[in-house]
Amino acid sequence: MKSTLTALLALGTVAQISTASAAPKISAQSIIVNPAQPDLNVSVRVNKDTTGAQNPAYRIDERISISTTVNRDAYVYLFNVNPDGSVDQVLPNRLSGENFVKANTTTTFPAADANFTYTVGGPIGQNKVLALASLTPLNLDQISSFKTAQDQFATVTAKGQDGLAQALSIVVTPLPQNSWVSDTAFYTVAAQNPVTTGSLFVGTNVSGATVTLNGQRLGGANVTYSNLRAGTYPVRVQAPGFRDYTTTVTIRAGSTTNVNVEFAQAVAPTPAPVTTGNNVLDFIGTLLGAITNNQMQDPARSAYDRKVSDLQAQGYGLQQTRQTNTGFVGTLVKGGSTVTLTVDRGANRTVRVNVNETTTYRY
Repeated sequence: MKSTLTALLALGTVAQISTASAAPKISAQSIIVNPAQPDLNVSVRVNKDTTGAQNPAYRIDERISISTTVNRDAYVYLFNVNPDGSVDQVLPNRLSGENFVKANTTTTFPAADANFTYTVGGPIGQNKVLALASLTPLNLDQISSFKTAQDQFATVTAKGQDGLAQALSIVVTPLPQNSWVSDTAFYTVAAQNPVTTGSLFVGTNVSGATVTLNGQRLGGANVTYSNLRAGTYPVRVQAPGFRDYTTTVTIRAGSTTNVNVEFAQAVAPTPAPVTTGNNVLDFIGTLLGAITNNQMQDPARSAYDRKVSDLQAQGYGLQQTRQTNTGFVGTLVKGGSTVTLTVDRGANRTVRVNVNETTTYRY
């Protein structure tokens, strides 16, 4: 609780959850003793323990609420004794308003409709919650105060369980012994489990890419994959028409590893055999190509390569080449301009070259 009591009131912090040994004996006398047994009763418990007889564990940033029940109309005061001996006054405070509890009712602090929460915040270890119920309002000015006008929770000057008991004894001593009573509950704050997984983001400049990590296909690119076990793994990024990209990545616990792949060099498709429409000439051409261990040059491919070279000389970068039934289609990019180059074989041994340019301007 301690120094983290703000609009999000923190009751302790979390530490390593020790597998609970035997829970401490809980009684109204564990902090402050009322020598007489009054007909006023109060019980206190935290939300993880509805019986008020256990020692539940909470982790950092976990919400906690405290419930109290009285058998008579009473004013309820709540204190938290932290593991380091500091004491927080949970109720009353400047956020929750009235601390008056009706007879035979259970009141939870904070209420479900409250504009704040209690959140576990520190320090780690065993905590005690003391509920003090009184038939009349108590003046706590001697033991606690709001340091500034902005403070939402009062600071208790007493230190430790014994100090709180002594301070409260001074407050209740003038009262009839049958007009007040106390009860305690326990909880442990424990350390968070260490984070053992991380995330991987793979970005690409082409569509249709897929990501494989350590031999397991994750899915598409431009996606963040979470809950990956920390470690170093091989990664392969594949995109249609491009050479595979392989590398090694290190997934770090609690963080995201970024891999950006710029596919620039498309895989050149195998040129299709030249066909003239004359079976004899086609057969001779194929035979000559086989003899020389090389296919005859496709005129559409020659025209395509020549035009690509011209565009590259103007600063365009080739992004993709795709073979069609009649020729080739390529995509080239320079800044905000994208060029689509289409080369087709036509009738009468002709080749058509078409260049379409699209430019995107930012305004």
